[in-house]
Amino acid sequence: MGYRNRDYGPRYGFRPAPVELGKEYEADIIEMSHRGDAGVAKIEGFVIFVSGAKPGQHVKFTVTKVGRRYATGKIVETEETEETEETEETEE
Repeated sequence: MGYRNRDYGPRYGFRPAPVELGKEYEADIIEMSHRGDAGVAKIEGFVIFVSGAKPGQHVKFTVTKVGRRYATGKIVETEETEETEETEETEE
């Protein structure tokens, strides 16, 4: 038996990332990364790690790196939602 007809598991179709390097986007931060150094946003289901962002913030960010499964970004502007403002007031 040759190697031509072997099945090596599921094949995922290639789908280009919905974000481009160097462009600005706006999104809501939905959670923190596991390392805790970046907030997680999603655009069309594509994960973007935004450094310095916190859950509940609405941020404008620039994409600094685009990978096959995720991208990283840097904050340009932050708009805090009411939930974030309330939690900051109770922490003080």
